[in-house]
Amino acid sequence: MDLLLLQGLLLLPLAVLLLYRCSPRFQFLCKVAFFNCWIVALATLLSPLAAFRGRSVENMRLLRAALLPLKRFYGIRMRVRGSERLRLPGPFVIVCNHQASLDLMGMVEVIPERCVPIAKRELLYLGTVGWACWLSGIIFIERQRRDTAIEVISRTASTMRRENLRVWVFPEGTRNPGRSMLPFKRGAFHLAVQAQVPIVPIVISPYRDFFSPKEKRFTSGTCTIQVLPRVETCGLSPKDVPKLTESVHQAMAEALAEMSMSDHGDQDMEQPLLGPGEDRDSPQGQGDTARSSK
Repeated sequence: MDLLLLQGLLLLPLAVLLLYRCSPRFQFLCKVAFFNCWIVALATLLSPLAAFRGRSVENMRLLRAALLPLKRFYGIRMRVRGSERLRLPGPFVIVCNHQASLDLMGMVEVIPERCVPIAKRELLYLGTVGWACWLSGIIFIERQRRDTAIEVISRTASTMRRENLRVWVFPEGTRNPGRSMLPFKRGAFHLAVQAQVPIVPIVISPYRDFFSPKEKRFTSGTCTIQVLPRVETCGLSPKDVPKLTESVHQAMAEALAEMSMSDHGDQDMEQPLLGPGEDRDSPQGQGDTARSSK
């Protein structure tokens, strides 16, 4: 009986490895679980270090260092265009499209110094992850309470000017894996106008070639991050916010559509540390093989 139990325990890792290699669905679940576990583990390890400094935007460097290696594990190549547009001396607001949790990898790839995201307040209550976010100076907002959200925006506008702070916002307000952008919430644009600082739009290309929660697919691939020209808000007033919001949305939507056309089927893949990348038996994998043989 003990021998059978021992044999079963020895065969279990082999069975899990075999299932990981053969089942894209199981591979997807494992990779998503690893992503979440990595964040929780690193938040738990780094929070005590960040606590010595107290709540500070400088702690964002620790979070960035913790998240940067993830692209290596998944074999995701980050291709950045227009990064020089982020080299501005003063405060500004970054607006970026929001597709999935993978946006964190894109964010830490380009996030400038002294920049913090605005996040939903629920994140604050996720144990050590929430603690790490609070220590890093992340700004929390209650989306359901408009009066509180307006107060946070007003306070943040003053802080930006006083402390030379940059703020990262996902104006869609929720994850959107679709092919087009959702309408933008106006909070980020009210913030920029109130602080009289530029807006820098950033567009992250669609993940659908290598990541799809609906299809339970998570392979290696290339992600393009496009930094668009800044939009000035100097002299604008709250009455200009609707037009400003629409013009930025249109520019980002056009960039996303263009990136979708140019990047689709042109995926440069790196070998992931977590195992197989593209399945060569899949149509896309066969296409990559055909291209490499030409």
